[in-house]
Amino acid sequence: MRTIRLLILLLVIALTLVLALVRPLQGRATHAPRRQHRAHHATRVHPRKHHRHLARARRLQHPFGNKVVAYARHFLGVRYQWGGSSPRTGFDCSGLVRYVYEHFGIELPHSSFGDVVRGHQVPRRWLKPGDLVFFYGASHVGIYAGGGRFIEAPHSGAAVRITSMHSWEGAGYSGARRLNVG
Repeated sequence: MRTIRLLILLLVIALTLVLALVRPLQGRATHAPRRQHRAHHATRVHPRKHHRHLARARRLQHPFGNKVVAYARHFLGVRYQWGGSSPRTGFDCSGLVRYVYEHFGIELPHSSFGDVVRGHQVPRRWLKPGDLVFFYGASHVGIYAGGGRFIEAPHSGAAVRITSMHSWEGAGYSGARRLNVG
């Protein structure tokens, strides 16, 4: 009986030594993957950071749309004017879209209902900066800016602004169009 206890004790000591030697080596060998795991965990904890990273990557892939958005940003704060089509007189929604795209040589009608038949339809999950986004059955139009936001000339008493698409959830959002540029 004493011999068996001695053998078990020796096995436990040997196993402890082996584990003590292997664990530090594993820690060194898996040091880089742990960082990746932490990055992945951070993505789950901070989805906005991940979303911003993806939005930045998409912006880098779509230079024309980014130019459209950058130009449209120049008009933030310009007052709303029904029928307006210039920064001097003010903009309505389709006037803003028309003015911005005209800068790039693309002619559009001064009508959101006329804009909704241009280009091709884009599912919401595939929106890119520069796409036209429509609300309330195409009675309102804006320019998608990326990151779930769009630039719009909203209504009387307001000015051109950047608005979250989430504020139009439900009844408001009608669809999007991407203009054929080439």
